[in-house]
Amino acid sequence: MTHHVKSVRAFIGSKDFDLSRSFYKHLGFTEVTLGSTMSYFKITDTLGFYLQNAYVKQWVDNTMIFVEVENVEQQYNDLLQLGLGEKYEGARLEPIKYEAWGSECFLHDPAGVLWHFGAFTK
Repeated sequence: MTHHVKSVRAFIGSKDFDLSRSFYKHLGFTEVTLGSTMSYFKITDTLGFYLQNAYVKQWVDNTMIFVEVENVEQQYNDLLQLGLGEKYEGARLEPIKYEAWGSECFLHDPAGVLWHFGAFTK
């Protein structure tokens, strides 16, 4: 089977839709409003995700997104400089972990969605 994929987009929930919208804009995403209960947040024309005004604790608490970056240390320092944990209740940044496969740092959004920013060992 041949796939002709142009993008893959996850759907994530939010506990406080407006707070999460602000968080992701502060993180550097561009918001495309799709209606009163959903927005598309993008980094590029083909990389992004849908944020919904929907909260199911078990779903959100188990949502993880991995973002591959070139330099985890730089990404961590950039995230640290944003001070998201101080500005958004529930948000927090965890330090870099180094593993045999590579390294990653973790960012929890205000609802509890866990973002992994990582790089694979070459």
